[in-house]
Amino acid sequence: MSQLQQTLDAPVPSSAASSISPSSAASIPPTSSINPLIVGTATNGSQVASTRSATAMQSSNSIAGTSVGTGTFGVKTGLAQMLKGGVIMDVVNAEQARIAEEAGACAVMALERVPSDIRRDGGVARMSDPQMIKEIIDAVTIPVMAKARIGHFVEARILQAIGVDYIDESEVLTPADPEHHINKHSFKVPFVCGAKNLGEALRRISEGAAMIRTKGEAGTGNVIEAVRHERAVLADIRRASVMSDEELYTFAKELSAPYHLLKEVARTKRLPVVNFAAGGIATPADAALMMQLGCDGVFCRIGYLQI
Repeated sequence: MSQLQQTLDAPVPSSAASSISPSSAASIPPTSSINPLIVGTATNGSQVASTRSATAMQSSNSIAGTSVGTGTFGVKTGLAQMLKGGVIMDVVNAEQARIAEEAGACAVMALERVPSDIRRDGGVARMSDPQMIKEIIDAVTIPVMAKARIGHFVEARILQAIGVDYIDESEVLTPADPEHHINKHSFKVPFVCGAKNLGEALRRISEGAAMIRTKGEAGTGNVIEAVRHERAVLADIRRASVMSDEELYTFAKELSAPYHLLKEVARTKRLPVVNFAAGGIATPADAALMMQLGCDGVFCRIGYLQI
C-alpha cells in the first residue's frame, strides 16, 4: 500500500510538462475559434462534407448527453443556408443524381416516382425506397434530400438513420396525420416544409423547419400557384413591417402564428429561414421569375432530367 501511495504522490516529470514548447502552443487555435460550418464559401462537394460532418458532430454530442442533443435550430438553419442561391433537382436514380451534380445542382431530392402522378392514379404516395435513397447518397457528393409524409415521424426517423442530409415533410405525399405535423426539433437533420402564406410558414418554423418552400402545384408545370403563394407571403411581411407591437399581437392571432416569430419577421422584413420556390417550376424562366420575386432558390421538376 505504501508503495502505491508513493507512486501516486510522485511528481510529474518536467520533460512531460515541457514537451509542448511555448511557440507551438501559441500556434494551436482556441477551440471556440474553430467553426465547423463554413457557409457561402464551400463548393458543392465540401458543402455536403460540412453538412454530414455537422450532423455526425450532433449525433456524437447526443450520445454524450450534451446540450447539442438533437441539433440546435441555429445549426440546422445554418446548414440550410448553404443551399441559398441554388437549384435542388428531383431525381429517381443514381445516374440522374450524377447528372444533376455535374449540371451544378446544389442538392438533389430522391424520389422513387413523381408523387403527384401516384396520387393522380389513385395510389398512396409514401416515402421512397431506402435502398434507392442510399444508392443516390453514395453516388454524389452534394446533399441529398428525401420526402416523408406529413405527421409520419417514423418515416422521418428512417430517413435520418440512412443518412439523408435534409428531410422534406411533404404535402405532395399522402398525409399520414390529418392534424399534426412532425416535431422537427427532436431530429438532428434539418427539415423542409411547404407553406401557402406567412401564417403557415411561421407555424412550420415554430415546429422546427429550417427551410420553407412554396407549395405550388407539383407535377403540373404551371407556376401560377407558386407565384400566388410567394406573393401572399411577401404581402403579409410588408403588412407586418409597418405595424406597432399592439397591432402585431392582433395580426399574430389572425395568422395563428407565434408572436415572437412574427415580430422578428417584421423587424427583418423576411422569413427567419431560407425560402425556396417549388411546385410547377417548369422552365428556366419560371425559376428566374421566382428568384426575382424574392425566393432564395428553387426546386426543379424532374422533367429536366428525364433520360
